[in-house]
Amino acid sequence: MTRLSPDERAETREFLRETSPALLRYFERRVDPRDDAADLLSETLLIAWKKIDKTSQWESDRRRAWMYTIAAHVLSNHRRTARRRHTLADALRSTIRNTPQAPDDSEMGAVRDAVSRLPESQRELVRLVHWDGLSLNEAAQVLGLNASTVRSRYGVAKKSLRDALSAESERMEAVLDH
Repeated sequence: MTRLSPDERAETREFLRETSPALLRYFERRVDPRDDAADLLSETLLIAWKKIDKTSQWESDRRRAWMYTIAAHVLSNHRRTARRRHTLADALRSTIRNTPQAPDDSEMGAVRDAVSRLPESQRELVRLVHWDGLSLNEAAQVLGLNASTVRSRYGVAKKSLRDALSAESERMEAVLDH
């Protein structure tokens, strides 16, 4: 835009202002959800603004066709991105559907319950190590703690879990014995 005179800039702004409603309708008729149309128009105007100095001597009809060409490219990119997003989402859904879930029997429920009763700092550490498969050093990095603090907390968490699960096991045996 630096090559345009102040008058040409004003004329260009006016041209974009006049063209925008028609381009917005162009997008609204072609995208779903319709709300995406405003984003696509914004992207089109940004691209046009960056390149419009080369069109300053063009006739209005040629400039208008040029704007629609930009809009068509923006729409094409939008559709391509949407297809990729839907393909990825479908692949993820399929993966999730085909991944066997761990059985949620009473033993697993007892473990989840025991973990849920830990203090938050220990609870997240246990989740990172046992559910997400991180090492203690990796968990320290994720939590923003030094490794010795994480090792100490992990030791306390393991003892708390061991005690809670042992008490739960004894309670279950007592129930079954009656």
